Amino acid sequence: MKSEEIKSLFVQFEAASAEIEGVECWSARELQELLGYNKWENFVNVIQKAKSACTNAGEEVSNHFPDVRKMVPIGSGAEKPIDDILLTRYACYLVAQNGDSRKEEISFAQNYFAVQTRRAELVEQRLLENERVIAREKLSQTEKQLSGILYERGVDSQGFAIIRSKGDQALFRLNTQMLKKKMGIPDNRPVADFLPTISIKAKDLAAEMTGLNVQSKDLKGQGKIEKEHIDNNSAVRDMLNKRGIIPENLPIAEDVKKLQRKLEGDEKKILKDAKQKKKK
Repeated sequence: MKSEEIKSLFVQFEAASAEIEGVECWSARELQELLGYNKWENFVNVIQKAKSACTNAGEEVSNHFPDVRKMVPIGSGAEKPIDDILLTRYACYLVAQNGDSRKEEISFAQNYFAVQTRRAELVEQRLLENERVIAREKLSQTEKQLSGILYERGVDSQGFAIIRSKGDQALFRLNTQMLKKKMGIPDNRPVADFLPTISIKAKDLAAEMTGLNVQSKDLKGQGKIEKEHIDNNSAVRDMLNKRGIIPENLPIAEDVKKLQRKLEGDEKKILKDAKQKKKK
């Protein structure tokens, strides 16, 4: 396929899309022509295969292939209603995958929608990565606040480290050193930097509970506060266990510091690209 043809098809596919109730979609009738199908009946067969693929993927067909009616001109200013189907970007991807790959238009569409679908996956992945970075930052803030509360109640930095370690043991059923060894975490790095998001949030919740109860119960001294923190981590563990989640068995996650640098690098690149486009 020549470069001019690719550019032309790209423009046509972009122009055919519409946003309905906040969802980007294509009319099956219009896509039929773009994909080189002369007969609606033949194209409907492709759509049926795409619907089956959608079901097999565990998606709800009605969310991606809603039936609609559209008006078309029949001459002399008159119109008549015909059946149509709205196709989400994912639905279009499935239609292209089930079309006649000998058609140049289908070949283009397979690649076009595959790239766009992959882009959506990348956005989703970035959101998940960003959520983990934010959760880690939140835990750091919570632990800093808790350290300040405990310091006012006779617990120094060494005592706080012991309390935090005892909390980890209650949450993960392993002390900090054992947990680091099990997960392959460097000795000089905090465990939380390598935990999955749910574990980071579990630690944060337990720490929040400890800070609240230490103040509301007016607890003082390392012994009482240590017991409170252990109880809170045990309670969070019990909640996770009841939902089938065993914290110490969850896989290690990417180093959150490395992840943060990657996200910051992506943001700088996006800003740089945006500035270059403005100059053009």
